[in-house]
Amino acid sequence: MSECMNFTEGEFYQEHFDSRAYAKNFYSCSRGHSDEDFLTFVLRCLSRVFSTGEHRGQRLIDVGSGPSIYSVLSACEYYDEIVLSDFADNNRRELEKWLKNQEDCLDWKPILQCVCELEGKRPSDLEASLKHRVKNVLKCDVRLENPFYPHTLEPADCVITSLCLEAACKDIQTYRRALHGLTKLLRPDGLLVMVGALGETFYKVDERPFSCLKLNQYDVEEALRGLGLSIHEFNILPGDDQRNKSVSDFEAVFHLVARKPSD
Repeated sequence: MSECMNFTEGEFYQEHFDSRAYAKNFYSCSRGHSDEDFLTFVLRCLSRVFSTGEHRGQRLIDVGSGPSIYSVLSACEYYDEIVLSDFADNNRRELEKWLKNQEDCLDWKPILQCVCELEGKRPSDLEASLKHRVKNVLKCDVRLENPFYPHTLEPADCVITSLCLEAACKDIQTYRRALHGLTKLLRPDGLLVMVGALGETFYKVDERPFSCLKLNQYDVEEALRGLGLSIHEFNILPGDDQRNKSVSDFEAVFHLVARKPSD
């Protein structure tokens, strides 16, 4: 691994992850980090999946939200109850501060504005809709068979996870087990939406490196198909070979939509 000698699992995040620096570095504008250009791709993919209202239901779970809300913005108006989650206490605190409009909460207006421009909505309405629908911000650990242990959540109509599993799972076996745990959160015929990085071994928040499991498309597809999921979309944005790779070394970003089989 080019930047991290030991894999930085959840306990390292708990001690060292700077939520506010992460949000500032990667989400202070709709393009994302100044040395990267994947956030616009991700927001457009999520908007295309959810903004028509084709996918809707009672419950949506976002696994590994970090301190951010971008992954559920396009979906939030179509699910009655939303659960946000993360392993690190600081990330969950930042989410709670934003949901409660507390002083010094993170500013998500640039991301809200971008999504609203894609979907013809007003940022204030979308913000209010999301805050109304988020019912819980819970601790999760995707390395566990039940990521929300000791809680047992009702089956979800949709599970979203974005840029989480490759950062949380030190090897492909752990990654497959984590996907199995996410699948168990879904009701039969439920929707799994994933955003992730391919070929990435590290990313940095300010100058602190965090490790990632290096994956390719085959790894992800085989893991999902091994769990019986059908893959409906697999979209890839290749990284720019000329970009500065001091922030991260990902080769591509992917967005996929898969469905759990019916009983």
